[in-house]
Amino acid sequence: MALKIRLARGGAKKRPYYRIVVADARSPRDGRFIDRLGSYDPLKAKDDPARVTIDAEKAKEWLAKGAQPTDRVLRFLDQAGVVTRPARSNPKKAEPGKKAQERAAERAERAAAAAAPAEEAAEA
Repeated sequence: MALKIRLARGGAKKRPYYRIVVADARSPRDGRFIDRLGSYDPLKAKDDPARVTIDAEKAKEWLAKGAQPTDRVLRFLDQAGVVTRPARSNPKKAEPGKKAQERAAERAERAAAAAAPAEEAAEA
């Protein structure tokens, strides 16, 4: 049985509230869970200490038993000092796509071609 430490959504429409739970990976997002570790309220201010509450001892126990946290929960556990999240680096993320690069090169060629006759006229 694969265990996940993940978020289970609660709250009303447009007013999300999440519980941090340990659940079987096959169970639905808001379905049955094994243990509740804490909560996350995204509507609170980012610097509010009550925004994320986690029982660190329970989390360590479940991680020792082999539970895998999701990306978002791993961030919370890292902030709480339970585990360290590996730094991610994606240098290609900021690069434009292939088509955009082609269009930029085409624009540069057109600008260079337009500038060349202007320079020749200025020299004459």
